[in-house]
Amino acid sequence: MNREMIIVLDFGGQYNQLIARRVRECNVYCEVHPCTMDLEKIKEMAPKGIIFTGGPNSVYKDDSPSCPKEIYELGIPILGICYGSQLMAHQLEGRVETAPVSEYGKTEVEVENHSKLFGDVSPKTICWMSHTDYIAKAPEGFQVTAHTPVCPVAAMERPDKNWYAVQFHPEVMHTQEGMKMLSNFVYKVCGCAGDWKMDSFVETTIQEVREKVGNGRVLCALSGGVDSSVAAVLLAKAVGKQLTCVFVDHGLMRKNEGDEVEAVFGPDGPYDLNFVRVNAQDRFYSKLAGVTDPEQKRKIIGEEFIRVFEEEAKKIGAVDFLVQGTIYPDVIESGLGKSAVIKSHHNVGGLPDHVDFKEIIEPLRLLFKDEVRRAGLELGIPEYLVYRQPFPGPGLGVRIIGEVTAEKVHIVQEADAIYREEVAKAGIDKDLGQYFAALTNMRSVGCMGDGRTYDYAIALRAVLTSDFMTAEAAEIPWEVLSRVTSRIVNEVKGVNRVLYDCTGKPPATIEWE
Repeated sequence: MNREMIIVLDFGGQYNQLIARRVRECNVYCEVHPCTMDLEKIKEMAPKGIIFTGGPNSVYKDDSPSCPKEIYELGIPILGICYGSQLMAHQLEGRVETAPVSEYGKTEVEVENHSKLFGDVSPKTICWMSHTDYIAKAPEGFQVTAHTPVCPVAAMERPDKNWYAVQFHPEVMHTQEGMKMLSNFVYKVCGCAGDWKMDSFVETTIQEVREKVGNGRVLCALSGGVDSSVAAVLLAKAVGKQLTCVFVDHGLMRKNEGDEVEAVFGPDGPYDLNFVRVNAQDRFYSKLAGVTDPEQKRKIIGEEFIRVFEEEAKKIGAVDFLVQGTIYPDVIESGLGKSAVIKSHHNVGGLPDHVDFKEIIEPLRLLFKDEVRRAGLELGIPEYLVYRQPFPGPGLGVRIIGEVTAEKVHIVQEADAIYREEVAKAGIDKDLGQYFAALTNMRSVGCMGDGRTYDYAIALRAVLTSDFMTAEAAEIPWEVLSRVTSRIVNEVKGVNRVLYDCTGKPPATIEWE
């Protein structure tokens, strides 16, 4: 199926994936690619528009990321954001310099409403700035369409060429009218129709998977989480009984979760799936013994997952494809183009070099979490499953700081169950993007009864987020935290202290490891 597309070229900034997400909110399909993407490939994809992202470098330095100047000759509309705007100015013979005054944070910007980019935008609008360099002089033929007291070229454009540039970040929520600006670029400049919707994604993906698999047999890595559940049902609709879902209980699930997964996807559940449960708790604990480094834990868990799947595949017979519920944030945090590797995900960067399958299928690889949920609803998956709390692939292995042991797993399972129960009782669970308990590696002195204790501290985490790329700590009511704390220290052996994590993402990640 041919679909209109916007391409985002990644120059290494923090918010690159948010740009793609915002474009998709305009019902236009969008992909992120490295800035080194070949021009022939771009022409082949025939995008309706190209967006240059921000980045931490200075365009006038020799080692700064760039793209061929010939990109401006493709006749495709281009929007440069932050670093991308400076690159456009630099390549088209404007002048970029170190700014006399850097700008960071919310800034009032004066814009020209006659610009297609700023149609319906207030003459003075709040935008998010983050730059130490600035465009000192716009290239010949460009009009300056926005400025601040210290940034003479906060936006510029050459409408006859469909080239637009903004020094600020329209993709972040702090830019109050940023969505208007991006929508204006997508519709008024690029001429998109906005016909990409989740029903078309589901229909197209099912057809693509069916064609790729043919008569082959498929093994799906089913964890019971939102991502793998949606992937499993999507594959079941595409290839039916050619699919076998393998659920590996690695002993790092939440309390009673293994049994809950089997109740939903097993032989007595609502889905017509070939379902295999593998109880491999001891095997994973053995592999993780003595390991404290989070990256090493992720890779061990990821590799052991694959090995278990390979073994199950051999029992089933010849299996050609492995399906995983990888989503876009997994791909991004594992490193894309010039972006930094935040952490390896067991279903991306944590995979071993050799995998004994013909091919890995990742049908949700380009979706954000909220898009995965919409796909799940489109597939007819019940809301209680679609809106289930996200759970990392390595499970409690990355919610236990330091070495993983059966005793620590039990502690964090019990504490997490209490936390989730009280949050649900308070009726605030639907408002939270994610919430969980983590076991710190810190022990401290306490006093329980008349005796001295020296036990672990549990950290509680709750965040507000729509896309899981950025998040802020949720303000859980004190009475809820008080009840949770009281229950954990009284009911969970080995814990004498409870903390609440108030850190957003960035600078933290949502998970602790």
